[in-house]
Amino acid sequence: MPPEHTERRPARAANTAAQVRDTLREAILRGEYLPGERLVEAQLCARLDTSRFNVRAALQDLSGEGLIEMQRNRGAQVRKVSTAEAVEITEVRMVVEGLIAARAAERVGPDQATELDEIAVLMRRAVDAGEHRRYSDLNQRLHALVRQIAGHGTADRIVETLRGQIVRHQYMLSLVPGRPERSLPQHERIIAAIRDRDPKAAEDAMREHIASVIEALRAIDYLGT
Repeated sequence: MPPEHTERRPARAANTAAQVRDTLREAILRGEYLPGERLVEAQLCARLDTSRFNVRAALQDLSGEGLIEMQRNRGAQVRKVSTAEAVEITEVRMVVEGLIAARAAERVGPDQATELDEIAVLMRRAVDAGEHRRYSDLNQRLHALVRQIAGHGTADRIVETLRGQIVRHQYMLSLVPGRPERSLPQHERIIAAIRDRDPKAAEDAMREHIASVIEALRAIDYLGT
């Protein structure tokens, strides 16, 4: 179901500012709050069963992550990210995720290699069946697994923050006709390089893949003008 049609679900009680922050982050990434939408403190307190102090602290943290912005006399709102900024963010991701792929190639074990193979098979089946939403989910699973294999905490946190800022753009990309068919062989090259324990090939394959994401973002922006 597209994020703009996602229904607001009752959230679990959040007793600390960190829990409030994490719950709100998840809701934004799921598309429960749209870019430009105001985050009203009183409503958040009621929804999360928490204090105004915790909500304000959480909003400050999410502002620092670039997910929301604080406006004088208007409070907090989900930050809008232009396509030009999304391209810049993805350029940074290209460098960091290239590093992650290289590290994963150095650290991959037999069980992890098997899981990578399984994801590759499922991705090809999803493309062949035209299941683009399934392919998008597998895409996220693959990148998360590569980060897990790499075990680079700092790089992982950077990627998560950057990914959160452009989640809407990533959703639009998943709907572009032919996009899964184009990205599948790129993902297969990433997987093969990591399984072969070839850091340079893994980094090159990841950077090539994310460069194609940048190209697709620019194409969407051009078509929208």
